[in-house]
Parts: sequence; structure tokens; C-alpha cells
Amino acid sequence: MKRLPSLLVASAFRRTIVVVLCVLAIAPIRAEILEQVLVKVNGDIITKSDFELRQVQELRQRPNLANVSPNSPELQKAIAEVTPDVILAAVDELLLVQRGHELGYTMTDDAFKNVLDSIRKENKIETEEQFQQALKESGMTMPELRQQIERNMLVQRVQQSDVMEKISVTEEESRTFYDAHKSEFTTPAEITLREIFIEVPQDSRGINVAADDAAREKAESIRNRAMAGEPFARLAAEASAAPSKANGGLVGPIKEEELASSLQQIIAKMKPGDVSQVMRVPRGYQVLRLETRSETKVRTFDEARDDISRRVANTKVQSEMLKFLDRLRGEATIVWRNPELEKAYNLALQKRQKGQGQQGA
Repeated sequence: MKRLPSLLVASAFRRTIVVVLCVLAIAPIRAEILEQVLVKVNGDIITKSDFELRQVQELRQRPNLANVSPNSPELQKAIAEVTPDVILAAVDELLLVQRGHELGYTMTDDAFKNVLDSIRKENKIETEEQFQQALKESGMTMPELRQQIERNMLVQRVQQSDVMEKISVTEEESRTFYDAHKSEFTTPAEITLREIFIEVPQDSRGINVAADDAAREKAESIRNRAMAGEPFARLAAEASAAPSKANGGLVGPIKEEELASSLQQIIAKMKPGDVSQVMRVPRGYQVLRLETRSETKVRTFDEARDDISRRVANTKVQSEMLKFLDRLRGEATIVWRNPELEKAYNLALQKRQKGQGQQGA
């Protein structure tokens, strides 16, 4: 996609935007002059600074961009990648916020204060100075934070009232989902082992036969001691060359299906407490003790009913939410002031609609 040179974001430029916003707060009459309008949705606008803030928030989720320069190819590529989805999400949000206002939803000062208190508590922010510093580091002003929180509240309320409350899950839908995803309700068999590994020393000429014989004899001797009743964990701590010796040779839990087929065959014949024969492995010899085994368990439909209902409902909510947004978009008047951004928006919308079509098929 063609890069959007007029919408580049960098920390220095972001600071410029903050200055512009401060000026706007003092002289709102000049807003149309100072703020570049990118798109109007039913008369409400998305401005250049608002969109750039959204880009910044999205790009902050990419740690690899933390130290790149404003003009680096990596940053330009990342901006081009995120821009379509960011502008689509911005318009979606504005449509939902407008619907929230239409339904009479608002955020009171008390509600905003409660949210701030929760933020402070969750982030262990004890003083107002700490909060202002955290706000500064996030690149947001208090009005921007309130606007974002109010938008989130309106979006959630609309999703709840216009979509989620109208979703129901039938018994037939639940059973169909269960039959198609039974493996996801299956807990595979797991085992816990203890191991003792005796390493065979090697040099530049490879394995020394005498050293190999000595390692095998040592492994056999240790196995005999284990079979005679000495604690396997103590023997592992004493003689094993494996990192697990620090835990008495403990390994696992491990899914049986993740083991090599040859080892699965050996383990299948063992009961908890059994000790294996000495086995040749890369770099040495190994002795295993089976500690525990859990059998494969499949949750019944009744056991998984609540989980199934949630998952089916979530899938239906996502689908219905996109249909709801399509309806709001179809009824809206959208006027673009930036042709490149309009192309990015249409690109993201086409990608989404293609995905919807594939899911429907």
C-alpha cells in the first residue's frame, strides 16, 4: 500500500500535536484552521491528531520499534501496515459512540472518577504526582484519557444492548459445536518421570569403547540400587549428569504424545513406580522411573456445557457485531477529506468482508 507521508508519527511530532491540542482548548473558534479533518462521519470528525494518537498507541505494541528513528524504513513500513486497520477501527468506534449517544448513554463525573480510582489501584499509583507522570509517559492528556474511557464505555454499552443481549445459543448449536471440536475438550494423558543420565566422555576421536562400557556399568549399578529399594530421587541427585538432578531427576508432567514413539512403547508397559532398563541415548545411558500417569480424559457435553455456550456465544457475537457495524455504516454519511486514508479504509473493509464471507462459507 502507498505510504501516507502526511500521517507519519514520531515522538517529536506527537509533542507538536499536544501543543496544537492545548492551543485548541484556548481558542476553539480556530479549530477548523488548526486541526486537519481527515473524515466526517455523520457530521462528527476524526482529526489528524486523533488519528496519529491511535497510530502511536498501535505502534507502541511493537517492541521492535522502540529505538528506531522517525525516518527509518522499519517505522514507515509499520505505519503502512497498521494504518488500514487503525482507520477502520476509528470509524467503527465513532459509529458505535454515535449510537450510544442516540440511546442516551453518557459518562458522569462520578463514573469517570470511579474508573480513575480503579486505574490507580490496578497500577499501584498512590499519589496524584505519580498519576500525572504515568499520564505524561503514555503521551496522553487528561481530556484525551477521559474521551478514550467514555468512548470505551459507550462502545461496550452499545455492544451489550444492541448485540449481546439479542444473542441466544440453542441446544442444537451447542451439540454441533461440541461434536466438531471434541479434541478441544480432551485432556491428553500425561506422565511424570524421574531420570538418571550417565554421560559417556568423548574426545576429538569420538567415543572411547572403554569409557562407554564404564558408563553402562555405572548405569546398571545405579539401576540395581534403585531396584533394591534406594530412593530414585537420591540416586539421581548423586549420580545423574542431567540438569534435572537438582530436582531429584524429576521431569514433567509431559504429554505422552510428545514423547518419541520408541519411548512411548517403553512407558506404555510401565506402571507408576516401575524402573526401566538401562537405555542407550545420545551422549550416554539413561534409566527412567515412572512416577505418575494420568489417563486421557474427554469432558462430556454436560461437563463442558457452560464453556461451550460461552464459546458459541462469543463466535455469534463477533459475527453479529460485524453485521451491526455494516448496518450502521450503510446508514451513515461518510465524507473523506484524505484520499489516501480513504483507500486504506476501503482496503481494510474489503479484507474484513472477505473474512466474513469465508466464515459464512
